[in-house]
Amino acid sequence: MRSLLIWAAVIAAIAVPLIAAAHSPLLAWRDPVYIVAGFAGVLSMGLLLLQPLLAGRDLPVLLPLASRRWHRRVGITLIIALVVHVGGLWITSPPDVVDALLLVSPTPFSAWGVVAMWAAFAAACLGIFRQRLALRYRIWRLGHTGLAAITIVGSVVHAMLIEGTMEIMTKTALCVLVLLASVRTLARLRVWDIRRRS
Repeated sequence: MRSLLIWAAVIAAIAVPLIAAAHSPLLAWRDPVYIVAGFAGVLSMGLLLLQPLLAGRDLPVLLPLASRRWHRRVGITLIIALVVHVGGLWITSPPDVVDALLLVSPTPFSAWGVVAMWAAFAAACLGIFRQRLALRYRIWRLGHTGLAAITIVGSVVHAMLIEGTMEIMTKTALCVLVLLASVRTLARLRVWDIRRRS
């Protein structure tokens, strides 16, 4: 019963913001490409909630090996969602995306989003090329987790600063859950402790 409640809560935390965004009146005047890009961004926030839960093995039923595999799969899905998010915005408004990527956009949320995006890409690269980099495991984990933390903080600030299709209450709740899950996982795993040998 407890496992069922945990899964139901996680699914609701991801699904409710998507449903609320789907009912936003702002969608009525948007192009389909822009809508897809926006929902890719909303989905990305939901995936950011799953990542620390999977890394910390907090989701019931999943064995440690399965949690690790799903952490990788969700990470790849997150990167795809980010590419769709930025790519869709590029199609609808190239000058705005160029300004954001060059960190000269007048909207503060753009810079936070770009920093979070590049940190996510870097964290994914560390995950994909872990064996080729030949780093000690604890050093690698510290770098990977540090980049993930930048991604999470940047994404939360990015989402909270945007006044768009995401409904404010569900958006705030999801952002808080992402931060709480991340802090809990960091505290449990103690990734900053690199004194012991791999």
